[in-house]
Amino acid sequence: MNAFAPTLDDRISAWVQPWADAVAGVVFYAVPVSGTQVPLIVGWLIVAALVFTVYFRAIQWRGFAHALAVVRGRYSHPGMAGEVTPFQALSAAVSGTVGLGNIAGVAVSLGGAGATFWMVLAGLLGMASKFTEVTLGVKYRNLHQRAGTVSGGPMRYLSRGLAERGWPRLGRALAGFFAVCCVGGALGGGNMFQANQSYQQVLAVTGGEASLLAGRGWLFGVGMALLVGLIILGGIRSIARVTARIVPLMAALYLLAGLVVLALHADRLPWALGQVLVGAWSAEGVAGGVVSAMIQGFKRAAFSNEAGVGSAAIAHSAVQTDQSVSQGLAALLEPFIDTVVICTMTALVIVVTGHVDAQGPTALAGGAQGVALTSRAFGSAVAWFPWVLALAVVLFAYSTMITWSYYGLKAWTYLLGEGPLSEGVFKALFLAGVVVGASMGLGPVIDFSDAMIFAMALANIIGLYLLMPVVREELDRYWAALHTGALRPLSQ
Repeated sequence: MNAFAPTLDDRISAWVQPWADAVAGVVFYAVPVSGTQVPLIVGWLIVAALVFTVYFRAIQWRGFAHALAVVRGRYSHPGMAGEVTPFQALSAAVSGTVGLGNIAGVAVSLGGAGATFWMVLAGLLGMASKFTEVTLGVKYRNLHQRAGTVSGGPMRYLSRGLAERGWPRLGRALAGFFAVCCVGGALGGGNMFQANQSYQQVLAVTGGEASLLAGRGWLFGVGMALLVGLIILGGIRSIARVTARIVPLMAALYLLAGLVVLALHADRLPWALGQVLVGAWSAEGVAGGVVSAMIQGFKRAAFSNEAGVGSAAIAHSAVQTDQSVSQGLAALLEPFIDTVVICTMTALVIVVTGHVDAQGPTALAGGAQGVALTSRAFGSAVAWFPWVLALAVVLFAYSTMITWSYYGLKAWTYLLGEGPLSEGVFKALFLAGVVVGASMGLGPVIDFSDAMIFAMALANIIGLYLLMPVVREELDRYWAALHTGALRPLSQ
């Protein structure tokens, strides 16, 4: 059996790698800029975030305080159409974004400490993208009155919204493309990447090559698939109830551990912040440090918070509300929590412990990548912290998988129709993907995950550009209602 298990894992990796390479080659087509290869998709996301920030007059800052009030439930009640509360919707969406991309340390391992600066900037700008797509998701959602369920997301606002503006064929084409990519993203980043990295961390803390799980990624995947299956059978209500409990717990656990590491290295914290700034504006100039750090920072930020990708709009569409803008405002908190807080904590831990400096990984990194690099950084501060990280990793992965199962399901049923058979087939494929992901090498998982998720942004952002005047009208009406007192908190 020991000889068979590694062979099975190797065969799965060998079968998936060519497909991952082909998809990634198309999506991440790059052009040379001062000697650095710049993926066009990264520029696509950067420009969109800047456009929405300017067009909506920095809504991420103007609406931040009000967003907190919305999440607290002061502008909604159970009698409103929808399936989940604003807090549950935010928790579900955050669980889909606060995954292992937040703690894998890929940005700083590839772009040096300076990637942190650009990652935070991308997160702040991405808040405007998130606001735009979620507002549209709630506005154009389908309410199934008999079943008491909701279907929403880019598939709906691309098809319905663009049809309203006179582009029905374009809307259907973009919606179909998005849905196909979303299914691929759910099977890739939504579970294969999560299963892969959680397996790697559990394997590391249980003995590495001497572990009983060595070469048995498929066995770990089966266990995770069973746990995921217990929740996703209950739909978004079940998912939201679980994520509303897991998200605060896992975030608090991870941030507390990170704060302990920073406290133990308090004397090095100014140096670490200096490395971030030096790396962001490296003396090597645009030809080297700046572009490299910028690209890796923006790329990781987009993968972690998915602003502009459109996935979160699917979860937020299920919220109990009669105001689309209110949930759009609540959604802009996601990139802040996900990237500005959690990703920054990861980066600072890795830098402050000396595993990465302004130029990139140091000798302490020992060639580690992904979660292994973050684990090495935590372990260098407190010997048993990799066990804490392992628990956080499993929670992060689990919450991400159950949320992305819902994203993929809604895209699948948009393409093939709703019904028990269609939904059952997708859930079976999704659970099989968990097993496959745990059995594969990291390379093909990241390639496939990044490619499919970023491809979703191609269709989504075209639709956002064409529909942002609709969001502007909704926002103006909403602010006017707030200022005139027509819209009041429920407690008043």
